[in-house]
Amino acid sequence: MFETLKNAFKNKDVRKKILITLALLFIYRLGCWVPIPGIDAVTYQSNSGADGLLGLLNGITGSALQNGALFAIGITPYINASIILQLLTVAIPRLQEYQKQGDEGKRKITQITRYITLILALAQAVGVTISFQRAGAISSTVFGPMNQEWLICMFVAVLMIMGSMLTMWLGERITDYGIGNGISLLIFVGIISSAGQAIVGSIQSAVGGDEMAIWQLLGFVIMVVAVFMLIVFVDNSERRVPVQYAKQIKGRKQYGGQSTFIPIKLNASGVMPIIFATALITFPQMIAQLVAPTSSFYIWWSTWLGAGSWIYAILVALLILFFSYFYASIEFNPEDISRNIQQYGGFINGIRPGKPTTEYLSRISKRLTLFGAIFLAFIALVPSVIFAAVLGSDSLVNAFSATGMLIVVSVALEFEKQLQSQLMMKQYKGFLK
Repeated sequence: MFETLKNAFKNKDVRKKILITLALLFIYRLGCWVPIPGIDAVTYQSNSGADGLLGLLNGITGSALQNGALFAIGITPYINASIILQLLTVAIPRLQEYQKQGDEGKRKITQITRYITLILALAQAVGVTISFQRAGAISSTVFGPMNQEWLICMFVAVLMIMGSMLTMWLGERITDYGIGNGISLLIFVGIISSAGQAIVGSIQSAVGGDEMAIWQLLGFVIMVVAVFMLIVFVDNSERRVPVQYAKQIKGRKQYGGQSTFIPIKLNASGVMPIIFATALITFPQMIAQLVAPTSSFYIWWSTWLGAGSWIYAILVALLILFFSYFYASIEFNPEDISRNIQQYGGFINGIRPGKPTTEYLSRISKRLTLFGAIFLAFIALVPSVIFAAVLGSDSLVNAFSATGMLIVVSVALEFEKQLQSQLMMKQYKGFLK
């Protein structure tokens, strides 16, 4: 990784893209600290908790929600819009046609995603504004003598929507002019900054004379490194199915006769099953928290189905298993792969072309998906329990959630691959010149 960065800064074009990426990420982090007029962040922090989906939102945005900043809802509306559109693509034929139209279809899908993002940002901004209002964090003096609370709430919600759309624009600009996927990098920076703030707080406690904080920080670093190594190992694991292509003679030329393989990743769905599972099970709690935080339904849901309960753990594990198979069925189609192999004169050793090949690939995919789902369920539940039992520090436990750790590792690995591909492309062009 460090060698790749060193070589990247030596190349002028790649260095320019890296600097553009860093500049846009700096603007994003700056927006996470610019306060919205009308919000008292100190009052909100003292009168509200960080449980459920609001805690996850605060971690992804790099504490922008807790700070009452311009990017308080950040990139989450765009993430949810992308997830919704991806699910709708399976059911709506028109969206499937857009996916097959190349760049033109991609532009149409991007435009639809933006519209959905705007609608979700509106709904989320209203919900977060209600949360600020219930916590008593909405200031009534932002417009001077005009003591109109509804006008202040509308003003705050509009600024949050503008911040969310600006965040989406920054992510798209990083993708177009920088290196890597801009949306993923924004999430990556938000999670890293939240973890950094928790670690700095522990260091300050240790310097202040708290000996337990030193051991908690040391244990946290050791366990995070161990979990990261496990995630990297599984993320790079794949099953390679060998494929042999028969020799074909056309005219005076000979084609085929080569051996290759089909890579099937162990965790092909990535972090999406965890995001879907946690969002689905915490959504009712979030709605109740925003609308009626003192209702009996919210208390019952938090007690029996809230994070940390055994029912919550079982439901999350089952939902992760379901969404893992759902994503595997979308991303890997054994029938299409078998048909392509047969069309180009290929075959898998010991397996007949056609339906037997389809069944063989489907069986391999289902087995790998099962192991991948077990791994995701383990990462989603076990590390948090171990961290809480061993460390006993809420700030450090919340610094890296299961979703956060997977996102950080996946984005870091993808960023390195993007750098390597950029360097290889520049070297290739230089060789042609």
